[in-house]
Amino acid sequence: MKRRKAAALKYETGYDAPKVTAAGVGIIAEKILEKADENEVPVVYNKELADLLLNVDVGSSIPYELYDVVAEVIAYVMKIDSNLKKER
Repeated sequence: MKRRKAAALKYETGYDAPKVTAAGVGIIAEKILEKADENEVPVVYNKELADLLLNVDVGSSIPYELYDVVAEVIAYVMKIDSNLKKER
């Protein structure tokens, strides 16, 4: 059985780059996903990105090498968020 991996990101205006706010494997990953679900935070499933984000210290900004892929994720999440707001 594969162990689940998860990382949570936060980006706000004024940040130089998104920050890793949580990351973990197994039970910790499950808790991250549960919290996302409870708070209606969109989840993007990307194994390779999760593997890379697990190497970033919690509280630290993502490394420059991940800017492009994380920008795509943020754009996707913003689109989902915008669509959900239109439905309400």
